Amino acid sequence: MPDLATNVLSYGDNLDILRRYLPDAAVDLVYLDPPFNSNRDYNVIFRDESGKTCDAQLLAFEDTVRRPA
Repeated sequence: MPDLATNVLSYGDNLDILRRYLPDAAVDLVYLDPPFNSNRDYNVIFRDESGKTCDAQLLAFEDTVRRPA
């Protein structure tokens, strides 16, 4: 297997990144650790061209567990 770059941060869909940039069998484990079941709503905050935050927001996801009645 060729030498792989280290200390690389990839941003995007993990499956796409793995398929596109890493050879088969190069990864043994992918560990994701978001704050599951935080009972919060998470928003995407937009910024203008200068990097300042603006009032525009979009609900990214609701992190709640819906239990059967």
